[in-house]
Amino acid sequence: MAVEKVIIIGSGPAGLTAALYTSRALLKPLMFEGEMPGGLLTTTTDVENYPGFPEGIMGPELMENMRKQAERFGTRFITQNVTKVDFKSRPFKVWVGDKLYESSTVIVSTGASSKMLGIPSEQTYWAKGVSTCATCDGAFFKNVPVAVIGGGDSAMEEANFLTRFASRVFIIHRRDSFRASKIMADRALKNPKVEPVWNSTVDEIFGDGKLVKGIRVKDVNTGATREIALEGVFVAIGHQPNSQLFKGQLDMTDVGYIKTKPHSSYTSVDGVFACGDLQDHVYRQAITAAGSGCMAAIDAERWLEAHGQ
Repeated sequence: MAVEKVIIIGSGPAGLTAALYTSRALLKPLMFEGEMPGGLLTTTTDVENYPGFPEGIMGPELMENMRKQAERFGTRFITQNVTKVDFKSRPFKVWVGDKLYESSTVIVSTGASSKMLGIPSEQTYWAKGVSTCATCDGAFFKNVPVAVIGGGDSAMEEANFLTRFASRVFIIHRRDSFRASKIMADRALKNPKVEPVWNSTVDEIFGDGKLVKGIRVKDVNTGATREIALEGVFVAIGHQPNSQLFKGQLDMTDVGYIKTKPHSSYTSVDGVFACGDLQDHVYRQAITAAGSGCMAAIDAERWLEAHGQ
């Protein structure tokens, strides 16, 4: 069996940038792009904050362009999910079902998934007013009321950011106090545009089929429901890194983000590199993911060179 020089697992902006750089370095990377290629950006309609597109670009189109660019320089794609890995010895082993692939280096870039509420209307209005990223979509909600759902630091951050655009920001939280750090919670509560909705959950998002028009909230103590008219719903109840595949193989944080060495993409296993939202719980932007994909590619290329490959 031929041993690959580079295998890339995951096909969002991080993985595809890593593929572009390693293929231009003539390393002929093999990418497992999964059965739903392109990562979270393929579920995003307008992307207005990716440099180089003054008029904006559709998420799926941006990912298709990245894929074509990587392919042009020799990246090979397998549109299947990796089912198992073994990083305990080199060459590293990667399986799709019973089929085994081996590689001198591996770049992991399987991303993270936003935790969702789990109500059907959330999917109905996804990208039609429902979002999980204020930094990405906040500017679409100028002078209209919106809601942020959650009570942690990221919910406070989203709410504070949205006050720049929205006329009012309701923060819906299931308890009577936020679990965010005091400084973040105070900052949100002191903002005149912010209105907390305590002891409440969202049990329905409604609209006209095209855009969100409001939510129905339920009081967790009394069971009473009421409707709030608004045009944007930002779900901020956390992210889940897609790292299950690497449990027991790579060091990760308590919540499952892959640990990388400072200022690099090196993981706890020499020759395995991680990039994108799989290891970044701070920024989580397409552009930062792409930047870390470039880092992983350069790290892998230098690693191969240092090991005489």
